[in-house]
Amino acid sequence: MLQRTSTDKRRWVRALAFAIVPVAATSMLGQLATYPNLERWYSALEKPSFNPANWVFAPVWTTLYILMAYAAWRLLILPARTPGRLTALALFYVQLALNALWSWMFFAMQSPVAGLVNIIVQIGFILATIAQALPLRCLVNSYALEQFDLLFETYALAAMRVDELLSKQSPEQDLV
Repeated sequence: MLQRTSTDKRRWVRALAFAIVPVAATSMLGQLATYPNLERWYSALEKPSFNPANWVFAPVWTTLYILMAYAAWRLLILPARTPGRLTALALFYVQLALNALWSWMFFAMQSPVAGLVNIIVQIGFILATIAQALPLRCLVNSYALEQFDLLFETYALAAMRVDELLSKQSPEQDLV
């Protein structure tokens, strides 16, 4: 049986920290934008029929954040010179930053349209991350599926919001 050296243990712990801390920070930053706007804004939005109940989001996103940290950790523990590792990590951290930004665009700005733009860009980075990490066998793909679901929900909310704004226009504005 192989013994881990103290260097191996430090590298493992450092990789764990670089996986968990950014993901936890993303979750906390997102919550700062989300929670103040749930009662007074989000609850008042007309939502599509496929929008899940509010209680579903916490367990689903907690699981997704755990899986994201695990995927990052798997990339981080690869040898530093592994081809594609740094690119996959860079793409992962960009999409993670976009994930945190989504809450600010959607909830804090109260803009489903801004959230939709973010999700579209975010999905591009997620797909690029998958393409880069897949050959390294280090990815948990359920996050990408959840983002596509979020894309459809955000699109539906944005479309409903645009429709609502258009229906509030006066007849004179329609002629202009």
